[in-house]
Amino acid sequence: MAQLTFSDFEKDLQRKKSRKAEFLELLDRLVPWASLIALIEPYYPKVPDGSGRRPYALDSMIRIYIMQLCYNLSDPMMENELIDSVAMRKFSHLGSLSNPTPDETTILNFRHLLERHSLCEQFFDLFNEHLISIGVRISRGTIIDATIIEAPCSIKNKQKQRDPEAKHTKKGNQYHFGMKAHIGVDADSGIVHSIAITGANVADISMADDLIRDNDDTVLTDAGYQGLEKHEKTKGKAVLVAMRPGKRKLLSKNSILSQIEYLKSQVRAKVEHPFHWLKCIFGLKKLRYRGLYKNAQMLYAMFGLINLCQNKKLLINSGA
Repeated sequence: MAQLTFSDFEKDLQRKKSRKAEFLELLDRLVPWASLIALIEPYYPKVPDGSGRRPYALDSMIRIYIMQLCYNLSDPMMENELIDSVAMRKFSHLGSLSNPTPDETTILNFRHLLERHSLCEQFFDLFNEHLISIGVRISRGTIIDATIIEAPCSIKNKQKQRDPEAKHTKKGNQYHFGMKAHIGVDADSGIVHSIAITGANVADISMADDLIRDNDDTVLTDAGYQGLEKHEKTKGKAVLVAMRPGKRKLLSKNSILSQIEYLKSQVRAKVEHPFHWLKCIFGLKKLRYRGLYKNAQMLYAMFGLINLCQNKKLLINSGA
C-alpha cells in the first residue's frame, strides 16, 4: 500500500468515514482483483529495460478504471478526483511521493487498451463466472427488457456533428436521441447474463433472440415484446408477455387477469434493478463516448460490476 502523507494520516484519524470511502471499501471486497490482473496482464506494457518511462502498476490502473465506471467520470475528472480524494488514492494504492497519481492521458491510454482488445466484455464474463463459482443459483428463466440512454445532441466537437451511430426514437410523446441497452436477466438470481447495444431506433423485440439462452424454458417480458411467442428461438418455451397498459386499465382490480398481470410484474421487476443501478447509482444518464463499440465495452464492464454489487451479501459471506 502507498505511504500516506500527513494530510492523509489526519483524515484517517477522523471517526466517521465518508460514503465514498465506505463504498470503495465494499468494492475492494467484491471485485476478483487477481483474476482481473491475470486477464489484462498479457496486453499491458512491460517494464522497460533501463530506459523509457516505467508504467504504472496494473493493479492501480484497473482500480482507477473501475472507479471511473462507478462514478461516471471522464479522464480529466478522474485525474482531478485522484488529486483531491484521499479515499480514491487509497483505493487505487497511489498517492505517495514515490507513487504519484497518473495524468488524464495515462488514464485514457489504459481505457483504449481495454477497448482495443475487447477486455471489458471479458470483465463481464469473468464477474459472472466468479458469482457462479461462489454459489449464485442460475435458473432456466430469462427476463428481457431494454432502456434508452441519451447521447449528447451538441455538435460542438471536432467532427462538427452528432454521433452517427446514435439514433432518434419516440417513446410515448417524447423524442429521444441515443442508444438502447437490451439485457437478459436470470429470473432467479437477477444477474444480467446477456447484453446487446443498438441505436435507439431499434425495436426491443428485434433483439430478443440475442438475449434468450438456449436452455431457457421461461421468458418474461413487458408489453413491448408482443408476438415474441411466434419467434423460432421461443418455440417450446413458456413466454409471458405483459398486457398492454391500455387493455390492463380496462380490467377490474379484483379480476383473475388483473391478479395474473400483477404477479407477472412482480417477477419481471428484477430486470429493472440493473437499470436502476446503471442510471441512478452509477449515474449513466447520458453516454460519454461516441460509437456503439466504445459504449458497448463500457456497458459490459458496468453491468458486470452491477452483478457483483447486487450480490454483495453472498460475496462477503463466502469470503471470495
